[in-house]
Amino acid sequence: MKNLYIALSFVAISSTISAQNNNTKVADKLYSRYEYVDAAAQYKKLVDNGKADGYVYKQLADTYYNMFNTTEAATWYAKATETTQDAETYFRYAQMLKANGKYEEANKQMNKFASMAPSDLRAKSFKENPNYVPKILDKTPRYTAKSLDISGDKSDFGAVLSGNTLYFTSARNNARKNYGWNEEPFLDIYKSTLGDEGTFSEPTTVSELNSKYHDGPITVTADGNTLYFASDSFRENSFEKDKKNKLKLGKNNLFSATKNGDSWGNIKSLSFNSNDYSTSNPSVSADGKTLYFSSDMPGSLGGVDIWKVAVNGDGSYGTPENLGNKVNTEGNESFPFISDDNKTLYFASSGKQGLGGLDVYMADLSSGSDAVNMGKPINTEKDDFAFTFNKAKNMGFFSSNRNGNDDLFGATPICGVDVITLVTNAKTGEKLTNAKVSILDDKKNIIATEMSNAQGEVKYRVECDKVYSIQASKDGFEGNSFAVAKSKGETVNIPATLQPIDVIVTEKEIVLKPIYFEYNKSNITQEGAFELDKLVQVMKNNDQLVIMVKAHTDNRGSDEYNMNLSDRRAKSTVQYVISKGISAKNISGKGYGESELKVNCGETCTEEQHAENRRSEFLIVK
Repeated sequence: MKNLYIALSFVAISSTISAQNNNTKVADKLYSRYEYVDAAAQYKKLVDNGKADGYVYKQLADTYYNMFNTTEAATWYAKATETTQDAETYFRYAQMLKANGKYEEANKQMNKFASMAPSDLRAKSFKENPNYVPKILDKTPRYTAKSLDISGDKSDFGAVLSGNTLYFTSARNNARKNYGWNEEPFLDIYKSTLGDEGTFSEPTTVSELNSKYHDGPITVTADGNTLYFASDSFRENSFEKDKKNKLKLGKNNLFSATKNGDSWGNIKSLSFNSNDYSTSNPSVSADGKTLYFSSDMPGSLGGVDIWKVAVNGDGSYGTPENLGNKVNTEGNESFPFISDDNKTLYFASSGKQGLGGLDVYMADLSSGSDAVNMGKPINTEKDDFAFTFNKAKNMGFFSSNRNGNDDLFGATPICGVDVITLVTNAKTGEKLTNAKVSILDDKKNIIATEMSNAQGEVKYRVECDKVYSIQASKDGFEGNSFAVAKSKGETVNIPATLQPIDVIVTEKEIVLKPIYFEYNKSNITQEGAFELDKLVQVMKNNDQLVIMVKAHTDNRGSDEYNMNLSDRRAKSTVQYVISKGISAKNISGKGYGESELKVNCGETCTEEQHAENRRSEFLIVK
């Protein structure tokens, strides 16, 4: 049923009029009236009677697409694409395949779509990152998800918690006639009360807001005194007549209401509503000054986009603004929700790279960065949408048809920490892009590695109350490690300042800090790698340099043991340098064990003297 609030204003024009004929007349009329259940039955009759062609198959597929019957839609898109079709048909086919977990087949259809519409943002995103699904699935979960007990056997979606009242939209009112789109009753606004034990009371209708048409979803200001909701324009007797199909065509419109005791009154249509486009799915900022909503109004990038409008102090509204291509695509974006700090926007999209159907995304409006997929368990292969979050109660809600019907789900935050690393030049303060940034656990195991973005940043999500560290490196700079202290969920900012490499080079050698190895081991440690990167940089700057690596040990252990250990370490050092692009002819290494002690202190050596003896030398041979 949520598709009604995404596609109502344009689904009827998806048919190719020239392909219609007397055979399809009955089915086409039902389709144009959004009576998809009956339309599907009529198109299938044509198939059964051998009167189907590419047009019928596409109409049948689109019919199931609009009802989000993914299996049937995919079946008929497969038939439709055996004939000539437009690019959008291949995109929809890919969406339905993804919704059934068939990602490899979906990619084939996306390749076809991209070849037919190369300038489409969806096509560009796919070509840049065709194998994006594993990365989404590997995301660290931010929430646990659980179906709410108050969900019924009809569509329930768009839950938002205001105080202790949960408002949502539902088709559960069996006392009303069904809507031909999917043979469910018209939508109404319901409410339920959150109890002390965390459960919700039996839902009841918000009768003063509901009409005999579709009503909801809603949003409420932080003070609880103003409510915005979506409803059919029919409630104000506003519609257009389709004389051919004997149909009255309304739009989704936005309305406001104010608190009147324990109920809502003073219902007003918002000034920017129109008979030419729909406005729906409102979300008001905490300060009440900005209203976010979805619309297909002129200026939209795709079918439906996310917009915002200023709410003025005198009750008037500014000019709606499109949120642009960081949020919107040529597909559909809807169900916005703005966070309490007015920085993070949550929304649903079928046009961005997702797991299938609608996915929930979050966009940092303060930084202007690209929206990111929220991953599982919020998103699945099915339709997932209408994410909202109540900071005071630390409770989130979203809607999904993963169980076969649009249901309400609760989202409980998993305690996590956003570790944001900013990599800069220690001397100039310049932000360093494409720096290698790894995050490690308390046992020095690398959890993940990313390259810093254009702002010099890398962001990791990790668990609360655990110690981590950041390792950052970049060609031309000394690598370094930075501690990440325990945190209980706040964002942790780690300034990673890297010193430009300035190595001491004499006539005889290149002087580095000690290259440390673990006890009785010869593998290069991260700290050793940071230091060896300086040698690599010097050798890249002068490709005529020929270096001899001499590895030494202290005088503990047998002569043979120390000779073998130092030789392994010398060879590991050489292999690391070669792996960084230095020619093998420019570097060699040999172990000298304890044969060339720097401090000949016998059995009375202190730990400091042992450390002086355990050294690597980088001699300039040529």
